[in-house]
Amino acid sequence: MAEWIDTARMVVFPTHCDHLGHMNVRWYAHVFDDGSFQIWPLIGITNRLMQDTGVVTVVARTATDFLREARAGDMLRVETGFVKVGTKSATHRQRLVNIETGVVHARQEVTEVCFDLKARTSVAMPENYRRLIEAAIVEAD
Repeated sequence: MAEWIDTARMVVFPTHCDHLGHMNVRWYAHVFDDGSFQIWPLIGITNRLMQDTGVVTVVARTATDFLREARAGDMLRVETGFVKVGTKSATHRQRLVNIETGVVHARQEVTEVCFDLKARTSVAMPENYRRLIEAAIVEAD
């Protein structure tokens, strides 16, 4: 099994907080999206590789579980790992972890589909992508 990869970091600022005093959901989406973009080149599927092959990935589904509130001053990191690879898609999970306490504030699961840029449709996953994703599979938490 592979290790979870640190894919994004943030500090929660007062401007990230809503009228209840905790980080608004739009910022969870923002930092998780940053992590989703970073995981691909970190496992070897770079933007250049995707552009050269004409096969990119597009988000087909996200699901977020909000576990603990994050407040102004919290320092957070996103840890990402793949949990599943299919014929056209791959699923990765992310967790938003407090850097100082280790508390997990939220989890997200994302399914991305291989997409042909010219045909504008989903396509089978290239074998070189599959091998790199399989090497990055983590034990689901």
